[in-house]
Amino acid sequence: MAFPTAFSKILSSFARSALVPRTLTRFNMHSESGKRLVNGVKLYYEKVGQGSKVLFCLPGAMGSTRTDFGPQLDQLKDNFTVISFDPRGYGKSIPPKRDFPLDFYHRDADDAVGLMEQLGYSKYSVLGWSDGGIFGLILAGKYPNVVDRLVVWGCNASVTQKDLDLYEAIRDVSKWNPKMRKPLEDIYGDEVQELWGGWIDGLVSIFKECDGNLCQELLPNITCPTLIIHGEKDPLVPTFHPQYIHKNLKDSILHLMPEGRHNLHLRYAEEFNKYVTDFCKE
Repeated sequence: MAFPTAFSKILSSFARSALVPRTLTRFNMHSESGKRLVNGVKLYYEKVGQGSKVLFCLPGAMGSTRTDFGPQLDQLKDNFTVISFDPRGYGKSIPPKRDFPLDFYHRDADDAVGLMEQLGYSKYSVLGWSDGGIFGLILAGKYPNVVDRLVVWGCNASVTQKDLDLYEAIRDVSKWNPKMRKPLEDIYGDEVQELWGGWIDGLVSIFKECDGNLCQELLPNITCPTLIIHGEKDPLVPTFHPQYIHKNLKDSILHLMPEGRHNLHLRYAEEFNKYVTDFCKE
């Protein structure tokens, strides 16, 4: 059975590259990559551009810098300094092995802020996709003074039974289209199923033990201007999620993309990047 077409487009945005050395690499005078020790783990990051305004891109589940934000790193660097990273246990930020305790989104948010402190940034705009959008909301709610502007898409502030049903339908990676499975296997090898299943199990635990709450209590603490983008054909995030976030943020705009799916920033990169540029340069 082939992996459902709607979901195959999501998986194509996941990581494709192998792990790289921990040493700092400079591509040119305006680009660098490397690892920094943050909260006891070494986190991989990539930085491009030299704009005075900084965009910090937060990846989704099993995601990484280039696989989740290649078009943003390539195209937004002319106007901004653009930074992304691999969350602990993903991509090039292995070790450690990824796990999913009840607070894993909060842990990712704390890691992200710690990395930016290590890199010398105390104020920046945050772009969060999918899981990155969730811990982007947490970051902005816990550390409001560091966030200039916030852009999130494909994310939610709670997990519902409807969400879990969607995830369970794609739990078995052996049923995925091999073309969609291979990029993940290139990075994670035989651990793809364990990693994917662990993510789903983590959300099931949050649903059972935390009433599905991911970050609802933090939304009133977010004071920065926020742009919420949602693809109306997103197969993983029902429209009621961005509507809830919009309703509970003081200074937010909800922009719907009729043809957008979960990976709208990759499929419609030029259009998406224009939204980000116009919003973050204000």
